[in-house]
Amino acid sequence: MAFIVTALALWLAGCAAGENANNASTANAAGDNEGKLNVVTTIAQIAEPISVIGGDKVNVQSLMGPGVDPHLYQATQGDIAKLESGDVILYSGLHLEANMLRVFEEIGKSKPVAAIGEAIPQEELLVDEEGATDPHIWFDIDLWKQALSAGTEELKKASPENADYFESNKTAYFAELDALKTDAQAKLSQIPEEKRVLITAHDAFGYFGRMNGVDVVGLQGLSTEDEVGLSDIDNTVDLLVDYQVPAVFVESSINPASINAVIEGAKKRGLDVKVGGELFSDAMGDTGTPEGTYIGMYRHNADTIYNALSAEGE
Repeated sequence: MAFIVTALALWLAGCAAGENANNASTANAAGDNEGKLNVVTTIAQIAEPISVIGGDKVNVQSLMGPGVDPHLYQATQGDIAKLESGDVILYSGLHLEANMLRVFEEIGKSKPVAAIGEAIPQEELLVDEEGATDPHIWFDIDLWKQALSAGTEELKKASPENADYFESNKTAYFAELDALKTDAQAKLSQIPEEKRVLITAHDAFGYFGRMNGVDVVGLQGLSTEDEVGLSDIDNTVDLLVDYQVPAVFVESSINPASINAVIEGAKKRGLDVKVGGELFSDAMGDTGTPEGTYIGMYRHNADTIYNALSAEGE
């Protein structure tokens, strides 16, 4: 972390150089020429919706792409160049990007930096047994609308002449999110109640479960830095056997070793558990694919869970 802070200080002082910095400067200049607001985000779950809300008035880039784990992410000097090129910096907060907080603090001395998830009232957030706040708020569509509203307000502050345009785009986009919520809840409610158990590698789907009436078990805690113990695996196997849950799920940004251990443990107990599919948790899909959009990612997860756990999916 000391290297990152040092690199940041050098960059802000104008002493850093190199290809990444030159590329960022070129991109920024292009954005200025087009009269667009340059927005830099940490995760794609922010970047893609903000690009929809910002429309043709913004350039948006995300530091973290498909398969990247934000819990463990360390900023590079190239990231610092991208952050410095932005007019507005948006990150999720709630300790999701824990290794970048000092970087945000330094960058925030010279430009707007906002943790949009921290606009959500504390009483609406989930907290684990140790008192840690669950940062995976994008899986509750209503909460994520609050966070995106906070991001939209940052756009308005930075580009007040386009405030009405941003608000209109947000209203249209939120109508799509409301329809997505209705569709997902209707589909998942068709899973037999005793099979409505979602088992994944880490505890990223608590908000998803709360919104959609699904019990969620994550082998790791809220952060992927947490260790998976033998007791975690054994307890999960017990749950699978007791409720005859037909499937468990891997995540696109998480090593599947712990899930494979659960499958093997269930097999020894006489229960044939399959991998129900790959879910997107801390990262979205590739740009240009349906799963590379927030709506497409959420719909993919809901469909995958339904197909694996419902009677029709067996």
